[in-house]
Amino acid sequence: MKYRFWIFIAPAIAGLILLSSFHVRQKFDLKASIDRGKDVYTAFCLSCHMETGAGIEGVYPPLAGADYLMADKKRSIQQVLYGATGEMKVIGKTYNTPMNGFDLTDEQVSDVLNYIRNSWKNKGASITPADVKAARNK
Repeated sequence: MKYRFWIFIAPAIAGLILLSSFHVRQKFDLKASIDRGKDVYTAFCLSCHMETGAGIEGVYPPLAGADYLMADKKRSIQQVLYGATGEMKVIGKTYNTPMNGFDLTDEQVSDVLNYIRNSWKNKGASITPADVKAARNK
């Protein structure tokens, strides 16, 4: 009797283990990220980069149409996390005002960058929380 039990149960258990190892990965929702990112931008970025992403000429670089921002996703992630110092050239003008980093979650960094990279005529590929996690401390 014991052997019959295992003949039927063992394949069922193996099937459940196999099925549980295949987890469905949810597709990244860029629109939802952009929507959340607007709130993060308002709380942390708006005072320097302005509502329209225009910045303040000679002081805070623009984010609207910013070639510098769009050129390197990893650099953008790290600047949000750790800040930036030194000269940067944005749309042909040099800026040298230090930027503070922000203590944000991976999702918040992803969201704010997706908002910035897809607002004010910017059009950028999505940045996921996994991208942020990979860029931390590197």
